[in-house]
Amino acid sequence: MTTAVLSLRRRVALACLALGFLLSLLFAISVVVVAEDYEHVIAAEILSGQAEDYGLRIANGLPAQLPRTHRLSGYLRRDIPPRYAAYPPGISEDPAEDGVHVGVFDTSAGRMAFVIDLRDIEELEVHLNLMLAAIVVLGTALAGWLGWWFAGRAIAPVGRLAAAVDALPTTPRHTALRATTSSDELGRLAGAIDAYQARLVDADAHEQAFFADASHELRTPVAVVRGAIEVLMDDLQPPAQEARLRRVERGMGELSDLLEAMLDVARRRSPRLEDVDAAAFLREAGAAALALSPGIVLDVHAAGAMRLAPREARLLLRGVLRRVLPYGVPGTLSLRLDGDALALSFDAADAESVADAVESLPAASRSDTGSVPALLDRLAQRSGWRIEFPQPRRARIVLQPAPSQIM
Repeated sequence: MTTAVLSLRRRVALACLALGFLLSLLFAISVVVVAEDYEHVIAAEILSGQAEDYGLRIANGLPAQLPRTHRLSGYLRRDIPPRYAAYPPGISEDPAEDGVHVGVFDTSAGRMAFVIDLRDIEELEVHLNLMLAAIVVLGTALAGWLGWWFAGRAIAPVGRLAAAVDALPTTPRHTALRATTSSDELGRLAGAIDAYQARLVDADAHEQAFFADASHELRTPVAVVRGAIEVLMDDLQPPAQEARLRRVERGMGELSDLLEAMLDVARRRSPRLEDVDAAAFLREAGAAALALSPGIVLDVHAAGAMRLAPREARLLLRGVLRRVLPYGVPGTLSLRLDGDALALSFDAADAESVADAVESLPAASRSDTGSVPALLDRLAQRSGWRIEFPQPRRARIVLQPAPSQIM
């Protein structure tokens, strides 16, 4: 089971979202703590100031009336309410009433207690907490949006570099991506791609040189063998020996075609498409394939033009025809072009002779296997052809690009 990997932009946006949430939360906690401390500071300053003022007045015999209001109340030792009598000196908060602070002081006039009611400030703190919660939510959302926007701007050059790399052809070539990027890490990445492409170009040049040498070296012995076979065929040979020589010549022809297909695929050259007359091309290709198959009549039904690479098309047609035609059996080979499909079929003059001819061949020499070799199949894929064998002695080639019909 594979886990989905988030894109770089999403990861940056999520990191900014988490950072925004953390900073907003820390800000909210700081405000709450400061507000609580500020409340205690205000209460302590007011209560201690009241105790000091009234203590001096009473100690000096001056008239003093302790406050008794809804917000602030003062008591001497004898008047302290029982609920506050056990409080130690200092500032305390009434656990029974949130927001009520009690100050107990030992003054020159004796112990005094002052009570201040700050519950309206507590109500304001509720509104403050709601505002802080909203700030956390909005701050987190804003941080996520800004992270998404900044990440998009930051990785836009990476996207452009990726698009430039995607646009590179399959064949190696020199690039200059470093010149179009900044001189930072992105520039280093572009420079690494340029250097890699340069190495690919050098490797491709060596590879093409190798294939050029291989093409010459491999064609030479094949041509020698085919020439020797032709010389032997010119001399009078017994029927059995002649049949063997024809099979050898047929096998050398197939080997030559496979060699050409292998070199074409290895060189990675793009096929050169041309508009050719369909009927003329099929007659020429069919006649070349039937050169070693006497007694077979060629029947071509085609009109208009076909857009194809002639050299590669001839190789493919010869390879397909070897899978369709039985060796040494007279009959009719039909090539019919219908739209974007070419149908190939062989009808023997004597149906029983097909089975007899095939059975007489060694298994290793048969080419009517109902499938093309892998090298020819690769060449067909490069040419955009799809080869099918729906029935014995029948083949169908779907041509891409489709043949253009000339009116």
